[in-house]
Amino acid sequence: MKNVLIVLAVAFFSFAAQAQDKKNKNAKYETEVSGNCEHCKKRIEKAAFGVSGVKSATWDVSTHKLSLILNEEKTAPVDVKNAIAKSGHDTDVTKAAQDVYDRLPMCCKYERN
Repeated sequence: MKNVLIVLAVAFFSFAAQAQDKKNKNAKYETEVSGNCEHCKKRIEKAAFGVSGVKSATWDVSTHKLSLILNEEKTAPVDVKNAIAKSGHDTDVTKAAQDVYDRLPMCCKYERN
Protein backbone atom coordinates (compact mmCIF):
# COMPACT_ATOMS: atom_id res chain seq x y z
CA MET A 1 0.00 0.00 0.00
CA LYS A 2 2.83 2.37 0.88
CA ASN A 3 4.50 1.71 -2.49
CA VAL A 4 1.27 2.45 -4.35
CA LEU A 5 0.95 5.80 -2.57
CA ILE A 6 4.56 6.68 -3.42
CA VAL A 7 4.03 5.80 -7.08
CA LEU A 8 0.83 7.86 -7.21
CA ALA A 9 2.52 10.84 -5.55
CA VAL A 10 5.45 10.72 -7.97
CA ALA A 11 3.09 10.41 -10.94
CA PHE A 12 1.00 13.34 -9.71
CA PHE A 13 3.98 15.66 -9.22
CA SER A 14 5.45 14.63 -12.57
CA PHE A 15 2.15 15.44 -14.31
CA ALA A 16 1.86 18.77 -12.47
CA ALA A 17 5.42 19.74 -13.49
CA GLN A 18 4.71 18.91 -17.15
CA ALA A 19 1.49 20.93 -17.09
CA GLN A 20 3.34 23.90 -15.56
CA ASP A 21 6.08 23.69 -18.24
CA LYS A 22 3.46 23.64 -20.98
CA LYS A 23 1.68 26.63 -19.46
CA ASN A 24 4.91 28.66 -19.20
CA LYS A 25 5.65 28.31 -22.93
CA ASN A 26 2.98 30.93 -23.65
CA ALA A 27 4.04 34.55 -23.20
CA LYS A 28 2.24 37.89 -23.41
CA TYR A 29 3.52 40.76 -25.52
CA GLU A 30 2.28 44.21 -26.45
CA THR A 31 3.52 46.18 -29.44
CA GLU A 32 2.65 49.26 -31.49
CA VAL A 33 1.08 48.70 -34.93
CA SER A 34 0.04 51.54 -37.27
CA GLY A 35 -3.50 51.58 -38.58
CA ASN A 36 -6.73 53.59 -38.52
CA CYS A 37 -9.93 51.61 -38.54
CA GLU A 38 -11.85 48.36 -38.11
CA HIS A 39 -10.62 47.19 -41.54
CA CYS A 40 -7.07 47.60 -40.25
CA LYS A 41 -7.97 45.70 -37.07
CA LYS A 42 -9.26 42.76 -39.07
CA ARG A 43 -6.19 42.72 -41.35
CA ILE A 44 -3.67 43.07 -38.49
CA GLU A 45 -5.27 40.35 -36.38
CA LYS A 46 -5.59 38.03 -39.38
CA ALA A 47 -1.88 38.50 -40.17
CA ALA A 48 -0.95 37.79 -36.55
CA PHE A 49 -3.07 34.64 -36.39
CA GLY A 50 -1.44 33.48 -39.62
CA VAL A 51 1.78 32.90 -37.67
CA SER A 52 2.04 29.45 -36.12
CA GLY A 53 2.11 29.65 -32.34
CA VAL A 54 -0.05 32.76 -31.93
CA LYS A 55 -2.74 31.96 -29.37
CA SER A 56 -4.35 35.40 -29.11
CA ALA A 57 -4.06 38.66 -31.04
CA THR A 58 -6.11 41.78 -30.34
CA TRP A 59 -5.40 45.18 -31.89
CA ASP A 60 -6.97 48.28 -30.34
CA VAL A 61 -8.01 50.94 -32.87
CA SER A 62 -7.69 53.87 -30.46
CA THR A 63 -4.32 52.99 -28.88
CA HIS A 64 -2.75 51.18 -31.87
CA LYS A 65 -1.53 48.50 -29.44
CA LEU A 66 -1.47 44.84 -30.41
CA SER A 67 -1.75 42.45 -27.47
CA LEU A 68 -0.38 38.98 -28.18
CA ILE A 69 -0.20 35.65 -26.45
CA LEU A 70 2.12 33.27 -28.24
CA ASN A 71 3.92 30.00 -27.77
CA GLU A 72 7.60 30.95 -27.57
CA GLU A 73 8.65 27.48 -28.72
CA LYS A 74 6.88 27.99 -32.05
CA THR A 75 7.40 31.68 -32.81
CA ALA A 76 8.85 34.99 -31.65
CA PRO A 77 7.32 38.47 -31.57
CA VAL A 78 9.47 39.56 -34.52
CA ASP A 79 7.88 36.82 -36.67
CA VAL A 80 4.45 38.29 -35.94
CA LYS A 81 5.69 41.82 -36.66
CA ASN A 82 7.12 40.69 -40.01
CA ALA A 83 3.80 39.07 -40.96
CA ILE A 84 1.93 42.24 -40.05
CA ALA A 85 4.33 44.35 -42.12
CA LYS A 86 3.69 42.06 -45.09
CA SER A 87 -0.02 42.89 -44.73
CA GLY A 88 0.72 46.64 -45.08
CA HIS A 89 1.04 47.85 -41.49
CA ASP A 90 4.16 49.27 -39.84
CA THR A 91 5.17 48.03 -36.40
CA ASP A 92 7.65 49.42 -33.91
CA VAL A 93 10.51 47.48 -35.58
CA THR A 94 9.31 46.46 -39.06
CA LYS A 95 8.03 48.63 -41.88
CA ALA A 96 5.65 47.56 -44.63
CA ALA A 97 6.96 47.72 -48.19
CA GLN A 98 5.77 50.87 -49.93
CA ASP A 99 3.95 48.95 -52.69
CA VAL A 100 2.04 46.91 -50.10
CA TYR A 101 1.13 50.04 -48.13
CA ASP A 102 -0.01 51.74 -51.36
CA ARG A 103 -2.52 48.91 -51.98
CA LEU A 104 -4.31 49.50 -48.65
CA PRO A 105 -7.80 51.04 -48.90
CA MET A 106 -7.88 54.82 -48.43
CA CYS A 107 -9.43 54.53 -44.97
CA CYS A 108 -6.46 52.40 -43.86
CA LYS A 109 -3.69 54.76 -45.01
CA TYR A 110 -2.06 55.97 -41.82
CA GLU A 111 0.62 58.63 -41.50
CA ARG A 112 4.00 56.96 -41.95
CA ASN A 113 7.16 58.05 -40.14
